[in-house]
Amino acid sequence: MDPELTRTLIRQTLERASGTLPSGAVICLCAAWCGVCRDYRAVFDEAARTHPSLVFRWIDVEDEAEDVGDLDIASFPTLLVSDGQTLLHAGPLVPQAAHLLRLLKNIAR
Repeated sequence: MDPELTRTLIRQTLERASGTLPSGAVICLCAAWCGVCRDYRAVFDEAARTHPSLVFRWIDVEDEAEDVGDLDIASFPTLLVSDGQTLLHAGPLVPQAAHLLRLLKNIAR
């Protein structure tokens, strides 16, 4: 993963947040043609609903290719998770709610 591009995506996501400053960002890099991503979308959206202090962003790497640039994505879905200062996770994640929730718990600490 390109560290500079990763930081840029996180910064852009945090800047898009309305209201209070979020405590972190969770970005899912996916593709519309990916069936696993389509199934995971509901899990991701539910996590966003239940974690209002974080800002969540779903990025289709083809629809938003300009933002993603040459980011090397090995597998879908790929998550970028930051506490707003530090990148906590950058890579594929097993597309199950328990895995995402465990990762999000680390931000709350």
